[in-house]
Amino acid sequence: MSNTVQLPIDAVGIQKLLPHRYPFLLVDRVTEFEADKRIVAYKNVSANEQFFQGHFPGHPVMPGVLVIEAMAQAGGLLGYLSRGGVPDRDTISYLVKVDDAKFSRMVVPGDRLELDVSIKRVIRNMTLFTGIARVDGEQAACAEILCAEVKAD
Repeated sequence: MSNTVQLPIDAVGIQKLLPHRYPFLLVDRVTEFEADKRIVAYKNVSANEQFFQGHFPGHPVMPGVLVIEAMAQAGGLLGYLSRGGVPDRDTISYLVKVDDAKFSRMVVPGDRLELDVSIKRVIRNMTLFTGIARVDGEQAACAEILCAEVKAD
């Protein structure tokens, strides 16, 4: 990718940027992007997701920690795209801290989870993101997420 980001970015394009793979790749599409500021991405929540087998049988609910992880992955995409869409294969981004997480709506099969993530602050190799996850315009979760890029082994 060049400095000009062609939207939308589909699952194939996302896999060129993020190291995650199924079943842990939790972003399907990027629809909005402002370099160093904000990204809007989506996760289409399918009844076939592995986690629904045990969370909960007969009453499937996407685990809240995976909603937070989806926001963190969207934040990773924001960082990579802000640097021209070229991931640094010598580093890997780790989730370091989650603050002020709130869950206000269950995410269930058939939902389209909108991930609206903004950069709040960058300090050396760490980025503090604010994220809101919505379904049909209604907030499902929100959190502040701190990620750090470290040298890969």
